[in-house]
Amino acid sequence: MAYESALEKKLARKMTKAIVDFDLVEDGDRVMVGLSGGKDSWALMQLLDALRRRAPVAFTLVAVNVHSGYRDYRHDAIAQACAERGWELRIEHTSIGEIIDDKLEEGATPCSLCARLRRGVLYRIAGEVGATKIALGHHADDFIETLLLNLFFAGALKAMPARLVSDDRRHVVIRPLAYIGEEEARDYTRQAGLPVIGCCCPACGDLGLQRQRVKRLLLDLERGHPGVKQSMLKALGNVAGRHLLDRRINPVAELRAGVAASSTRPRRSAGGAAVV
Repeated sequence: MAYESALEKKLARKMTKAIVDFDLVEDGDRVMVGLSGGKDSWALMQLLDALRRRAPVAFTLVAVNVHSGYRDYRHDAIAQACAERGWELRIEHTSIGEIIDDKLEEGATPCSLCARLRRGVLYRIAGEVGATKIALGHHADDFIETLLLNLFFAGALKAMPARLVSDDRRHVVIRPLAYIGEEEARDYTRQAGLPVIGCCCPACGDLGLQRQRVKRLLLDLERGHPGVKQSMLKALGNVAGRHLLDRRINPVAELRAGVAASSTRPRRSAGGAAVV
């Protein structure tokens, strides 16, 4: 079966590279897709389904939608779109919205707490549906933005992995959109005619949030220097650990030993003879 469009073929090629590079999908996998109804999770589900029909390995898909409890959230539109495409879907109703309102300190942003609560729900459901992998819709821009957020505001040089094994070793989280940009995911979801559903969180789209500020910074940088985001993504796979200040990577004792060893090596003349 041929790909539906040139864009789908292009994105499928990028997703396939990520799958191969990081060993994301294996024969016999049951991949559970976190389907929020946003553009990224729709693109993830549609692309995985396209690959599933063509891949040399056999795997199955099940979409899981975590309903946070906000009254106007249109989970019915998500259910209809999945039914029209023959996708298996489970909708999990939760009270995450209420929990956030109760637990969140005044002035704090809910995004990180919401993500942790949703992740806990996904881990639980993964066991119930027999999923071997949990696929999330983080794209290349998310990787870059997370790098800058940690660099600017957390004092850490890290982003997110394409493949993550949970602390208890029971779950494997994968991010197959690692090489696909946000604009590409948006265009693909629009082309596929999938309904983009807002999460209805009051803080969603708040331009004062740190991530939104980083988005604007990257947008300005990309306008002035086309390709800068691609360069940053490449940097995440091209780490020069010896050129950082982390003493866990470069223990002082080993650095001293290296200097001592180099000072005892005989120097060579231009002709190659040892100089005493």
